[in-house]
Order: sequence, then C-alpha cells, then structure tokens
Amino acid sequence: MPRGDKSKYTDKQKRQAEHIEAGYKERGVPEDEAESRAWATVNAMSGGGKQSGSGRGRKTNKAPARKGGQRGGAASAARPATARSASARKAARTRARRQAS
Repeated sequence: MPRGDKSKYTDKQKRQAEHIEAGYKERGVPEDEAESRAWATVNAMSGGGKQSGSGRGRKTNKAPARKGGQRGGAASAARPATARSASARKAARTRARRQAS
C-alpha cells in the first residue's frame, strides 16, 4: 500500500479522521497539519487500516482521542490572565489576517 493510500481504512475510520480534522481546523490549525494529526490519531487508536476477515478485529484504544481533551487548558490556566489575554488578541489578529488573504 503506497504512503497516503487510504483504501485499507474502514468507513468508520475515515469518518473519525474527518471529524478530528474538523476539530483541529476550528482551532486554527492549517489544513495539511490538521489532516496529518487526524490520521495520526486514528492510527494510534486502531493500529492503522483495518483488514476484513474472521478474527482480525482488535479493540480500539481510545486513550489518544481522550488525551488532548484532558491536557487542554491546564497549561493555559497556570498562566496569568494578562498573558492569556495577550495571546488571545494575537491569535484573533492572525486569524483575521489569514481569512482576509
């Protein structure tokens, strides 16, 4: 299977990757990076593309999907409010600039 070929992935895995990618895009991650991270997460959860056949199924490891949600916000909450506010203003300016171009 050539690199980047998604033919061995199930429809469910493809849907999962799309959903994860959409979440990254909402947070301002560039499109190619969001896709890369999404497939990395799906691979970490399922061990790669699933192949059909009796006895080939494996349990899904949900830890990689949960990891981001658990860790998110902890580092930010430890920073002073002024630093968080400055970062938010800078991010808003960056998003506006990228959307305008």
